[in-house]
Amino acid sequence: MKYQQIVDLNKYQIVREIAVGGMGIVYEAIQHGIEGFRKTVALKIIQEEFSNDAEFVEMFIGEAKLVADLVHQNIVQIYQLGKMAHSYYIAMEYINGVDLKKFIDRHIELKRQVPPDIAAFIISRICRGLEYAHKKKDRQGRPLNVVHRDISPANIMLTWEGVVKITDFGVAKAANLMRDREGEILMGKVRYMSPEQAKYLPTDARSDIFSLGVVMYELLTSQPLFEASNTQKTIHNIVHSSPIPLENICPHLDQELIDINKKALEKNPKKRYQSAGKMGYDLEHYMYHDRFGPTNVTLEKYLRELFPDGDYQTLDSSFEAK
Repeated sequence: MKYQQIVDLNKYQIVREIAVGGMGIVYEAIQHGIEGFRKTVALKIIQEEFSNDAEFVEMFIGEAKLVADLVHQNIVQIYQLGKMAHSYYIAMEYINGVDLKKFIDRHIELKRQVPPDIAAFIISRICRGLEYAHKKKDRQGRPLNVVHRDISPANIMLTWEGVVKITDFGVAKAANLMRDREGEILMGKVRYMSPEQAKYLPTDARSDIFSLGVVMYELLTSQPLFEASNTQKTIHNIVHSSPIPLENICPHLDQELIDINKKALEKNPKKRYQSAGKMGYDLEHYMYHDRFGPTNVTLEKYLRELFPDGDYQTLDSSFEAK
């Protein structure tokens, strides 16, 4: 028997609200199927009051189409784009863990710094996810020229199993899929923007690398890099100000790690890392060339120590077996 087309209706039961941001809401939900099938997913839904905003709906649909084909262990997977009543939704991988912002805030709360090896491991995994996205081609083999444009701690997830994932390609640009609007409006969180992004100039993969350098600096120091009292001052700092040298804040850091961050934060894109893959390689060399460096298990154990009240129920048997 041949099945030319399967038509099915997906049923989702919303469990709780996870986050509200911009014009969307993210829920934890259960996808139900036949014979008692259940799968936990995250549902991203356009808020009703914005469902008639054609430009936002276009971006929402573009994100779903783009990330549907970005299948990588360090990128949150999208399963489906759907519509209920007058509102669109995206069903995506549910991440049981915390975002990097909560991770940094927890260190500030405990008055401790992120171990350099843990920081290097997290950033290296983001590099590998970005490397994959930046190199992605369409089905005709043409480069998509993906730029995330919103790499920030809130858009980096850490699962309790120690896996690092990039999420929220909502303001990304990609050939023929996402309208970039560069030169018209600022896309993304200002304090993590590259100089070219802050100046309304065209961006490429190197812009994401600069943003990742800002995240790395904040991860190592627990201090914001360019943030000022208002947006214009923050933009001025991004474009013109030199960061306080890492070694002045964290004198214990290895020079190799300092140099990696400094190169990622070059204001001139030509002097910056030219690919996320090269930055990832340098971080991996730092972690592994002379020792047995961190792994997913290392991060998993560290998260358990840092968040003793975390929701680890699904991990207990596998963790104890290690």
